[in-house]
Amino acid sequence: MKKGTLLIILIVAILFLANLSLFIVDETRQAIVLQFGKPIRAIKEPGLNFKLPFIQNVVFFEDRLLVYDAAPTEIITKDKKTLIVDNYARWKIVDPLKFLQSVRDLNGAQARLDDIVYSELRVDLGLFDMSEIVSEIRESIMGRVTKISNEKANTYGIEIVDVRIKRIDLPPENEKYIFDRMKAERERIAKQYRAEGQEESAKIIAETEREKTVILAEAYKTAQTLKGEGEAESVKIYAESFNQDPEFYKFYRTLEAYRKTFKDKTTVLLSTDSEFLKYLSKP
Repeated sequence: MKKGTLLIILIVAILFLANLSLFIVDETRQAIVLQFGKPIRAIKEPGLNFKLPFIQNVVFFEDRLLVYDAAPTEIITKDKKTLIVDNYARWKIVDPLKFLQSVRDLNGAQARLDDIVYSELRVDLGLFDMSEIVSEIRESIMGRVTKISNEKANTYGIEIVDVRIKRIDLPPENEKYIFDRMKAERERIAKQYRAEGQEESAKIIAETEREKTVILAEAYKTAQTLKGEGEAESVKIYAESFNQDPEFYKFYRTLEAYRKTFKDKTTVLLSTDSEFLKYLSKP
């Protein structure tokens, strides 16, 4: 019985010492082994590791990308406009020993990142006008801020992978002024476009009227020419007909005159010896 009890106690003691001596670093973390509070070993690879019980302890750090989300801050641009910039950064711990010695933990790292990123944003955004920051060169600014911030953060065992702006706002007291100015600028551009359109419309109408006048004049000229040619041909035909049988032609023309004169119950008073009635009075 005593031997069994001793064996159990021995097994429990071994397990207890093993629990104090062994630790696991998984693939999402990295570790620093401390001995009496001083770092003696950094472990970046996942696996089972050993430490001296009661003498050494282990501090774990993230090995994944972390996100630093800054509070919105005011930044003054080159043209003296105030912007409220809301930014974030993605970062990771690349040297856990240096990280522990410089910033200790995530809270210390966030404070350092806040100083570094805000400082670089303030400097770089201050070199450009508001319109450029909002619409044109934000990508290049963020690339430069990321590069310089990363160089500064390396002294703390930190790598800054990316710095981005989530949104840019105007201070409430400036919004109405900016929006009114933008509205006035758009109205000015709209008026310019309308004036140019009206000018172009007047040119088109004038050109159309000119072309219309030219076409009508050409048409009138052609019509008059054709009319003159037709009348000349008519006179020619009449002359030829008259020369063939003058008496018949005279008789035919007189009948035509009768038809046009005595239509619609027309009453005509003429002398009985009128030349006009000679074909009516003679058989």
